[in-house]
Amino acid sequence: MKTFSLFVFALMLLSCNESQSNTLADSSINTQQQDTLLKRYKVKSGIIKYEMNITGNVLGSKITGSGTESLYFTDYGALELVEENSTQTTVTNVFGNKSTNTTDTHTINKLDNGETYNVDFKQKKIYKQKDLAMELTKRFEPNADAGDVGKEMLKGIGGEKIGNETYKGYDCEIWEAMGVKQWIYKGVTLKSTGTMMGITTTKLATSIKLNTDVDKSNFELPDYTIVEQDGLFEDEEIDTDYEDMDENLNKLKNMSFEEWKKYAQANDEEMATMSESELRETYDMIQKMIKMRQL
Repeated sequence: MKTFSLFVFALMLLSCNESQSNTLADSSINTQQQDTLLKRYKVKSGIIKYEMNITGNVLGSKITGSGTESLYFTDYGALELVEENSTQTTVTNVFGNKSTNTTDTHTINKLDNGETYNVDFKQKKIYKQKDLAMELTKRFEPNADAGDVGKEMLKGIGGEKIGNETYKGYDCEIWEAMGVKQWIYKGVTLKSTGTMMGITTTKLATSIKLNTDVDKSNFELPDYTIVEQDGLFEDEEIDTDYEDMDENLNKLKNMSFEEWKKYAQANDEEMATMSESELRETYDMIQKMIKMRQL
C-alpha cells in the first residue's frame, strides 16, 4: 500500500546513521566519496535471519502468510543483500462462493555503494538504479546525519521513540509510527510488528550475527540481464523536478478529502479499489508528510 511505502522510506533513512558530516563539509569531497563515507549502520557487518507472518481481513478477503528473510551486509551497510521467500494465501467468500489464491514470492534486493539491484525471477532480469534514500539524503541534506533525517521524518508523521528494550541480548530503541513498531539496534532492525489497513505483519530476527565475517558469495546475483533504470534525480532534471514537486504538494495541501479522493481514484487503479477508511488514512498521511516537509 502507498501509505506503508512512505513509512518504509522514513525507516530507510532512520537505519542510516553515521554520515560523518564534519568530513563532508570539505567541498573537495565529490559525490562518489560521499557514498563511501555514508555509514548506514553502526555495525560493520552482519548476517541476520528473520521469520515473517502476516494475517488480516481486507475488503471481505482473509489473508494469511509466512516467510523467511536473510540479511547480509558489510562496510557498515554500504554493501547489503536481502533475500526473501514467502507464501501468501487469500481466501475470498462472496455470496457463498469461496475462492482461494496462493502466491509464492522470491525476491533479492542488493545495495552496493549507492546502487540498487532488484532481481525479477519471473522475467529473469535485474533492475539497477541509484538508491532512493541515499539520493534524497545527498540532494537535500548533504551535510546532515542520515539517522537524524530519518528520525525527523518519523516525528513529522506522528512517530516517536517510545523506549528501549532488550531483544535477544541487544539493547534496541523502539520506534512507533502509523501503528508500526520497530526494535532497532545501532540502525539494524531486529524486530517489527504492526497493523495497517487491516493487515497485521510481524518480522522477528531468529539468528543474529554482528561484526562477523560475511563471505562474498552471499552477495552474488543470478546470471540475468541487467537493465539500467533512471534514478529519481538526474542532474539535468533536478531543478525542474523540484519545482514541480513543490507545485504539486501545494495543490494537494489545498485539496479537501473529497476533492483528493475524486482525483486519486480517477488516476490510480489501486486507489480505486480502496475502502473509504483506507482512502482517509492515505489522505491524512499525505497531509502530514506535506506539513513535515514545510517545517
